[in-house]
Amino acid sequence: MEEFRRAYARLCAAPQEAVLRRLREGGGAPGRGRLDLAAQSLSLETCGALGRLLPGAAPFTELVLGDCGLSEEGVKLLLHGLCSNSTVKSLDLKGNNLRTVGAEALGKLLQQNRSIRSLILEWNNLGVWEESFSFFCQGLGANNILQRLDLRNNQINHQGAGELAMALKQNASLQELDLRWNNIGLLGGRALLNCLHSNKTLKKLELAGNSVPSDILKAVEQAMDHNRDRQTILSETQNRTHILTKEVLSLKDEKTKQFLDLMDTIDRQKEEIARSGRVSAARLSQLQEALDEQHSIMNSLKAKLQMTEAALTLSEQKANNLKEQLHVVKREQASMAERHLKELQQQKQEGAAREDKLLRDLSAASEKNLLLRSQVDELEKKCKVQQDQLFQVKQDLANTTAELKLRAVQAEERLEMEKKRFKQSLEDIESLRVKEVDHMTQHIETSERSMQDRIQRLEAIRIALEEELSQVKAAALTERGQAEEELIKVRNQTRLEEQQRFEHLEEKLRMMTEARDEAQNCCLKQKQMVADAQAKANQLSLQADGLRRRLEELQQDLNSKEEEKVTEVNKVKVELQEQIGHLQAERTAQDGLREKIAALERQLKALSSNHREALLDKEGEISLLLEKLRMRESDISRMREEEAQRASFLQNAIMTYVQGSPLGTHSSRK
Repeated sequence: MEEFRRAYARLCAAPQEAVLRRLREGGGAPGRGRLDLAAQSLSLETCGALGRLLPGAAPFTELVLGDCGLSEEGVKLLLHGLCSNSTVKSLDLKGNNLRTVGAEALGKLLQQNRSIRSLILEWNNLGVWEESFSFFCQGLGANNILQRLDLRNNQINHQGAGELAMALKQNASLQELDLRWNNIGLLGGRALLNCLHSNKTLKKLELAGNSVPSDILKAVEQAMDHNRDRQTILSETQNRTHILTKEVLSLKDEKTKQFLDLMDTIDRQKEEIARSGRVSAARLSQLQEALDEQHSIMNSLKAKLQMTEAALTLSEQKANNLKEQLHVVKREQASMAERHLKELQQQKQEGAAREDKLLRDLSAASEKNLLLRSQVDELEKKCKVQQDQLFQVKQDLANTTAELKLRAVQAEERLEMEKKRFKQSLEDIESLRVKEVDHMTQHIETSERSMQDRIQRLEAIRIALEEELSQVKAAALTERGQAEEELIKVRNQTRLEEQQRFEHLEEKLRMMTEARDEAQNCCLKQKQMVADAQAKANQLSLQADGLRRRLEELQQDLNSKEEEKVTEVNKVKVELQEQIGHLQAERTAQDGLREKIAALERQLKALSSNHREALLDKEGEISLLLEKLRMRESDISRMREEEAQRASFLQNAIMTYVQGSPLGTHSSRK
């Protein structure tokens, strides 16, 4: 307000002290929002300054300019400034003798201003000029902000009342209108009463002191009551609708919040499920890798087993070949024995004593041969047993290959040394045979060829066994080769004994027994090796069983994890179904609320329709009452005319009586 005072002092060349005092003291006290300049005679310059300060936002909401003696130009300047004002809500222009220019300025103010809600125009002369008042009424009809209008003592006649009625038909915001102490009359009252049929916002209309009949006043009061009832009903309905909308919005907000919370929880559960899925997938991948490794190990073991089985089949084939060779050797031995017997029979003729001795020796040798044959059979049985045991050594062959290779190298060296020795012995035997036995040369050559062939076969078999089979087979072959070489040595010795006439048969038998013992030792060694192989095979089988158990445990873990995952998924599904059920229940609740809202809206519509019907009924009743009032007014006017005629008759009679009486003459003299 201080800034407003300074601006006023700056704009006015000669500011009024009263105005400055009011701005500084009572009227301009800060925080009250009111500028009271009542009973201050404002000059034209002050009005112009205030008119330039009022546009926009002023530091007060109520402006009092009553009994200020404003001129037409001053009022125009003030109201022109208020046209664009946005803070003043109450304007008091009481007792300023406003006429044409003031009415036009007020009409313009009402058309342009959007903040004034109370306008006091008491004790002015707005209704004197009909054209200016019609302009004022046009502004009132175009205004939708003003709520209270005071037009007392403004000399408004029935035509001005008609203009006001037209403006009230267009206006939809005015609630209070004070028209007391004007000249509205019967016609103006009827016009105002007729406009109330279309105006539903006016709550208070004062028409006292306007020579308006009482029935019209009562009808106006009834219309005001009707409007007030209507406004209360509308306000109640608006309040109810506002409350319902608030409740609906709050419910919607709550439901949206709950839905968002549910969506958040669902998203969190999905993220947890995804995390658990990723963790389980990682665990499954690790377990799958471990299983793949175990499968690869098992496949490698299976491949090794297949290789060992193939090697064992080859060894079996070679053992069968060796058996055949042994049978051939036995047959040759049998043929050689027969030949020796023939030669002995030929030599029996030379000496009977020698023959008897030789026969005894031969019988003993035959018995020994039988024993040897029985031993060979036993050895064959043991070989079969060893072959059966070799089937069990299949899994251990792959692990013992490295050690057997060293033994194979040593055995090869031994074989080479024995080959050299055997070749030398063969050469010596051949020279002896050539020198000593001429008739046995052919047989010896054939035997040597057969032996060379056998040696070559044995060498080829040994090479194949060294390349394909394990060290155990190579050791067995070397031992068998040693046995064959010993047998060959025995044969050579037998041949030498035959050549020396069986002088050293006992030595040969001793050598055979030694060879048998060595073969038995070899068999024992092989049995030990087979036992070791069986132990290793058992260890491998135990390891395989452990691996199988590990695989079964891993499979059980996988099954348990899959079951846990299935249970978790089922739990999540159940929770989602429960949440969906809650959402559906909430949706049903929302549908119920919607149905309730629709029912309330229907009730409101029914109430509004009933209210409209009641209004229509009341309007019909009012129209009937108006017609009755009109009839009564016509009767009253007729009665008044008759009474006026009677009164005139009585007055004439009285006047004639008075004039004819002595009192009349005395009064005329006076």
